[in-house]
Amino acid sequence: MNEFLKAENKKSFFQRKELLKIKKQFLVQFFLKYKMFFYICTHTVPVFYILLTLNLNAQSMMTGNQRRKPAGAGISSFLIFFCLFHTQLFAQPDGKKLFDDNCKQCHTTTEARLIGPGLKGVSDRHDEAWLIPWVKNSQAMIKAGDEMAVKLFNEYNKVVMPSQNLKDDDIKAIFAYVKAEGAKAPAQAAATGAGEVKVEEGSGQWMWMLAFVILLLLAVVLNRIKKGLHKAILIKEGKPVPEPVPGKIAAKRWIRGNKKLIAVLLIVITAWGSYKGWYALAGIGIQQGYEPDQPIKFSHKIHAGQDKIDCKYCHSSAEKSKTAGIPTANVCMNCHKYIQEGPITGKEEISKIYAALDFDPATGNYGSNPKPIQWVRIHNLPDLAYFNHSQHVKVAKIECQTCHGPVEEMDVVKQFSNLTMGWCIDCHRTTEVKMDENGYYTDFHKKLVEIHGEKAKITVETIGGTECIRCHY
Repeated sequence: MNEFLKAENKKSFFQRKELLKIKKQFLVQFFLKYKMFFYICTHTVPVFYILLTLNLNAQSMMTGNQRRKPAGAGISSFLIFFCLFHTQLFAQPDGKKLFDDNCKQCHTTTEARLIGPGLKGVSDRHDEAWLIPWVKNSQAMIKAGDEMAVKLFNEYNKVVMPSQNLKDDDIKAIFAYVKAEGAKAPAQAAATGAGEVKVEEGSGQWMWMLAFVILLLLAVVLNRIKKGLHKAILIKEGKPVPEPVPGKIAAKRWIRGNKKLIAVLLIVITAWGSYKGWYALAGIGIQQGYEPDQPIKFSHKIHAGQDKIDCKYCHSSAEKSKTAGIPTANVCMNCHKYIQEGPITGKEEISKIYAALDFDPATGNYGSNPKPIQWVRIHNLPDLAYFNHSQHVKVAKIECQTCHGPVEEMDVVKQFSNLTMGWCIDCHRTTEVKMDENGYYTDFHKKLVEIHGEKAKITVETIGGTECIRCHY
């Protein structure tokens, strides 16, 4: 009997321990999901103080004390400015945004290889003191004979990694983001396996609304408490309770007594509006992330990713002309004349190709009533800008993913890069021209070496790639 009780107690102990572990994992996930809510709550104190100060000033006007200066006006002005601008003034580098803008075209945060290696565990494989100069200018390290730099360059087919004009803190933020992303998947898997603890993802927008409502309710309640206490003090001291002043009159009195505060508010609001307005206007016409539905649900993830079909097999004109071109349905039929069912949608999407070509898969015959497929264009540069695919793909040997992102991972293709003028010029300033074993530059390379020297870094800008007439004529 004693042995049985000991066994049950031991079992109960481990069950409690496992339960505590599950609860801990749940709390960690809950905090990670709702950390924005906690952030909002901890940042509402300054705003609440501002509202309370304004209420006190308004009350002083209502009681007839018009000459009284708002004691908290200076503090309120500072806190308003702090609340509006503290994110911009004290923000740390955004590792995810920096990674998406500068690294995602060639690298993943996992072990999967893209153009370059997967970056999972890169901070463990290399020292930070080595990584920072490597990111800034990999070619300089290769030319200097750095053993690891040369090894990586040769291992990845001597594909030149563009130099990055980033600060040390920016690079550290990128690798911190990569490390966090690499640890995220195993942590989530472990948490799920320990007891199937799952927290559904949400947008978090309702958290902002909830925090605002809580703040508003606190302001209303405390304002009423303040008025009630003020009235009680007057009654206790035997002083007359002032009659309520109409709203318009109270507002006019408050404005006359708080001219400096209002001036500061107007300046801050104007500065904040100008800041936000500038970036809103700068974003007009930029369609980054545009992901329209297509008439046929063609998956690049299956064709370019799983089946390893080269981009230029379908977009053959990318090496020969200005445009990459849309492949005809006849190109699809090279395979789908025989492959008549897909792994995800079955026959549904492939049948749309047959309908466009008026093809009967049962007999293998084509009819006389073909119809064009109305594809929706995604990447659309303005007419004032000239861009030539063959110059970049054939001559410059630029990988498609450099501009279009990891298309082989996309079920639905979207515009990956912002395709702005600044984005193109930054690329031209940092990308070295691939002249080795490139017949297009054989004679030109000799002249450039004579002018700039053997060890000079020859970028697209060096050969005139930032001249206006290159793209605008």
